[in-house]
Amino acid sequence: MINRRHIRVKVMQSMYAMQQSQNDDVVKEGKFLKHSILKMFDLYVLNLLMIVEVQKLAEKKIAISKKKMLATKEDLKPNIKFLNNGLIDAIKNSVGLESYYEINKLNNWEVDDEYVKIIYDELMKSEIYRNYLDTIEDSFNVDRSFVVDFFREIIAPNEKLAEYFEDKMITWVDDIPFVNTWVLKTLSKSKNNATFMLGSLYKDKDDEDFVLELFNKTVLKQHIYEKEIAAKTPNWETDRIADVDMILIKMAISEFLNFPSIPVKVTINEYIEIAKDYSTEKSSYFINGVLDKISKEFERDKRIVKIGRGLL
Repeated sequence: MINRRHIRVKVMQSMYAMQQSQNDDVVKEGKFLKHSILKMFDLYVLNLLMIVEVQKLAEKKIAISKKKMLATKEDLKPNIKFLNNGLIDAIKNSVGLESYYEINKLNNWEVDDEYVKIIYDELMKSEIYRNYLDTIEDSFNVDRSFVVDFFREIIAPNEKLAEYFEDKMITWVDDIPFVNTWVLKTLSKSKNNATFMLGSLYKDKDDEDFVLELFNKTVLKQHIYEKEIAAKTPNWETDRIADVDMILIKMAISEFLNFPSIPVKVTINEYIEIAKDYSTEKSSYFINGVLDKISKEFERDKRIVKIGRGLL
């Protein structure tokens, strides 16, 4: 599921896109923001489907080998441990996965089956695969460990597959690492003799609402927030502050004033960490200093009102 930090990243990206395109249609951009998050679920499902499609291709290859004119003993009696993998069978038989696939028409691996072949070829020559076939123990735990390793070491780091995803949807560029972690958690938590369940996109309704609330409240009051920032950065012209830094500080101010359940320290720490990944080398120090000044002034003037866990 998407966490609050990644939600903040998606909001930051939408605000940056609005700024660069000089678009002021908040409603339209808000809809695209929600759409880009929903599309993350497509990426999540496509990764799970890739595992199933590789197994299907392996099954076809074995069937073809058995029909060869000069079939070897290995061709006639192949090791079918991979074809009988309990976790892959559970994924394949998941009603939730099948329904999502059909409703959203995710036939990518039928249309672009060369990527299934790429992953299949890499798996077949891997030590992971050879060790799995040589494992004497036949259990769900062994099957699950293999699938986790298969995804983590072969599918997730594959550059051609990553390029394919990036070409399909530009917003997936930053979503890939997050979704890969999400897939690994789903696979690792799978249990024997249990229905394979897809993860939830949001933890709860609060997180889902947080997306547009943060976006709208920041965008609609950003000019007011710019004045607050200017007052705390007298030695900086606003156009000298990196665009991403300015956006992150505005978002943090919005959280200070509009989200009473989010502690001030949490907000500051979150935006410092995002700055480390998405802005300049010194941005995290700059943002920390500005937010520290602003939060202390707001608290002194009783403009920050926190309740519940927000008091921590």
